[in-house]
Amino acid sequence: MKTIRLGCGAGFSSDRLGPAVDLAQRGALDYLVFECIGERTMAFGHRDRMLDPNRGYNPQLRARMRGVLVHCHANGTKIVTNMGVANPRAAALLVVEIARELGLHGLKVACVEGDDVTHLVGPDTAFMDHPGTVKDVGLRMVGANVYLGVEALLPALEAGADVVIAGRIADPSLFLSPLVHRFGWKLDDWTALGRGTLAGHLMECGMQITGGYFADPGYKDVPRLADCGFPIAEVAADGSFVITKLVDTGGCVTTATVKEQLLYEVHDPSAYLTPDVTANFSGVAVAEIGRDRVQVTGANGQKRPDQLKVTIGFDGGFLGEGGVSYAGPNARARAELAADVVRERLTRINRLGGDLRVDLIGLNALHQTAETPVTDAADVRLHVALRSTDRDDIDTMLWEVESLLCCGPAGGGGYRGQVTPCVVTHSCLIDRTQVSPTFEMFVA
Repeated sequence: MKTIRLGCGAGFSSDRLGPAVDLAQRGALDYLVFECIGERTMAFGHRDRMLDPNRGYNPQLRARMRGVLVHCHANGTKIVTNMGVANPRAAALLVVEIARELGLHGLKVACVEGDDVTHLVGPDTAFMDHPGTVKDVGLRMVGANVYLGVEALLPALEAGADVVIAGRIADPSLFLSPLVHRFGWKLDDWTALGRGTLAGHLMECGMQITGGYFADPGYKDVPRLADCGFPIAEVAADGSFVITKLVDTGGCVTTATVKEQLLYEVHDPSAYLTPDVTANFSGVAVAEIGRDRVQVTGANGQKRPDQLKVTIGFDGGFLGEGGVSYAGPNARARAELAADVVRERLTRINRLGGDLRVDLIGLNALHQTAETPVTDAADVRLHVALRSTDRDDIDTMLWEVESLLCCGPAGGGGYRGQVTPCVVTHSCLIDRTQVSPTFEMFVA
């Protein structure tokens, strides 16, 4: 096979469905990859599974599979995804159920497990990204998952799975595994793995490389952003590739969009660590070879790390948020007075625990240490947030914020309050010899 066409069907847990269905219908893809896990997503998956043992997978799994399965089956497109999150087996069984409903009898769905390493993490486990150990966090651990690589997915692909559904797989490995499988790359061919990893890294965030997150009016204009398409990678057997999209979709693929994504979340371009390879992007060349067609060459790689990254999720309790708006003359002064009042009542009078934050939205709420602060505003919104494991503290905070409507200062209105579950994550390292991925095949 000279070229493999990979499509990205999602770049995060709640990505749009329409562009993925479009790719499944018209993309002439060999593989459609859904990348749907972040650190917090994984922790929330564990919380969901604790509440219901049949849950814990991506909430959009059913809608996505109902949208693309028929088209993928008709066009010979395989699906690879991490939408299993904290419960890959339940996710795989759901896909089988959907396939039967759609009349896709005989569809093979593989469940890949082994990323859950909660049993390997103890109170004295030290973090790699934060001082201290698990016991120092002071919160209930909900689960720990290791970043698996190509080796975890290959057996399922080699067994002929039409859909491979897993939990915590390193983002670029989702795209790399079909390349290794189809091209027969060796697992110690560091150059090929480095090049394939770059393709996966560029594709993993979906619309970021076709103009979505790139757009900045007047500086980086993107045509028809509302109709932006998801990316396609045309990968050759030597690991070189072209990033493109469907010709009649919105957005754009340019050297600028590719370069911006190339540096996204890359701490060291010469040593990008994954479970499969230590990739080297420092010699990459990017060239526009046609409209919305960018060729990428020059990646390399070295031996893979001996240790694997693990994300540890903790139950952070609740996040409560309440807000009141102030408008018209002297709006800022009234909002600042409201902030002082609510801060004093919550700390001095109610003596609440947890982490409290009080901001004036529109006055450097995103940049509390801005060197040039906004001096005035025609309308300002007071925003109060409290994170606590005690739900009563959250309710007290919301009560105090709403009380400002009549307790002053003047002109407050538009109160809104909400409570959402909260998680906290940290990372550690384990030896890869401690991990043993497995897979199980189900047939619709």
